[in-house]
Amino acid sequence: MAMQLVEMREAIRQAIDEEMQRDPTVFVMGEEVAEYNGAYKVTKGMLDKWGPKRIIDTPIAELGFAGLAVGAAMTGLRPIVEFMSFNFSFVAIDQIVSNAIKMHYMSGSRFNVPIVFRGPNGAAAQVSSQHSHCVEAIYGNFPGLIILAPSNPYDAKGLLKSAVRNNNPVLFLECELSYNDKMEIPTEEYLIPIGKAKVVREGRHVTLVSHSRMVQLCSQAAEELAKKGITVELIDLRTVKPLDIATIAQSIKKTHCCVLVEEGHIFSGICAEVGFQIIEHCFDELDAPLVRVCQRETPMPYSKTLEKQTMPTKERIIAAIEQVLA
Repeated sequence: MAMQLVEMREAIRQAIDEEMQRDPTVFVMGEEVAEYNGAYKVTKGMLDKWGPKRIIDTPIAELGFAGLAVGAAMTGLRPIVEFMSFNFSFVAIDQIVSNAIKMHYMSGSRFNVPIVFRGPNGAAAQVSSQHSHCVEAIYGNFPGLIILAPSNPYDAKGLLKSAVRNNNPVLFLECELSYNDKMEIPTEEYLIPIGKAKVVREGRHVTLVSHSRMVQLCSQAAEELAKKGITVELIDLRTVKPLDIATIAQSIKKTHCCVLVEEGHIFSGICAEVGFQIIEHCFDELDAPLVRVCQRETPMPYSKTLEKQTMPTKERIIAAIEQVLA
């Protein structure tokens, strides 16, 4: 199989480009996606290729263009909506929560809403309190929404292509700090199924569950612990909702210990949901209490030093694993 080395942003661009080529109803809209080539250059060159009817610059009006996309999806198109930051999706939350994810149910299945909302989620480098939210736990509370959070270019491309083809609203959560990450991916087309987690690394001492950029920190922690003879089984959720609890439970039946890691806050977070489902499905397999490593319960500071203290770190993950194995 022929391979290519690409950045995360290029993998996402390829997915969008291939789906636009395959299906003329697919189009992109958002702030600066056209003339400026995208705030993070994900849509670079796409205006020249596809023209202004399929790569559409919008005003700074998230509520407005999210609503426009919902209407377009209800009437036969497949919009890909880029939020410059998922923090800005809060301006559009009424359209997402009240219309996009409710319309199929409220119309008695007469309307599908095949729409992908995508863009960077979580913290970047010193973007402070108002631009560092992790939104997956907030939106995960609402039925009718698929939530994807890839950790690498391979998964990003395969999952985004599956998302565009899905007939339901999808939140596709990227990370500003990961756009430069490089990886070899196939040149041939491939899809990754929605709702399937991935065992990134096999181990027998402890199960480590995470998603998005935190998977990289977990991999670093696993590497360091391997030097001490501790083998970590690392699971990348990839799809936050629907949750692949079966893969997690199967791992815990082998390791009997589990640490959960997310960039978001601990209260009502993704780790809280995953942890409770573990208790429901395989409580008797646990030899130690679950431990969570999350962002500390404070708005994100601007200071680089305080920002690091607020976020999960490799050291905190290692300490949590050593705690459950003690």
